[in-house]
Amino acid sequence: MDLRYIISTIHILTFGLGAASIWMRASALRKLKDETGLNDVFFADNLWALAAFLWLLTGIWRAFGGLEKGADYYMTNVAFLVKMGLFIVVFALELRPMITLIKWRSRQRKKETIDISIAASLARTSYIELMLLIPIVSMATAMARGLFY
Repeated sequence: MDLRYIISTIHILTFGLGAASIWMRASALRKLKDETGLNDVFFADNLWALAAFLWLLTGIWRAFGGLEKGADYYMTNVAFLVKMGLFIVVFALELRPMITLIKWRSRQRKKETIDISIAASLARTSYIELMLLIPIVSMATAMARGLFY
């Protein structure tokens, strides 16, 4: 089995992990009434972080590591550039939930009270991120078919 196949498979399968985990996080945040539900939020968030890490690692490796069509192809492919633009939007949206959940984890470790009043807002952000995965996948499919090159 060749490395290109393995890295590509991991990259694509990570969509399932990412979509499921961001849905789980959004649902856990939406249901959050008190601090007892935080472990569900943190578990889903950890899976979402794992998906992001795998996407970045395998994506960079595929695009710039000599495994696929080469950096020139990707850097001149409109679908790739749109995909990266959408990824940046998701990352920008993720900053608030990421920072908030890091603070919540820290406060939980210190056994301090956590203000969960923004949980519903973080859930909405997570759902928006989930919806943005659809055009990201669409652009990935376009790239694989050589469209917009």
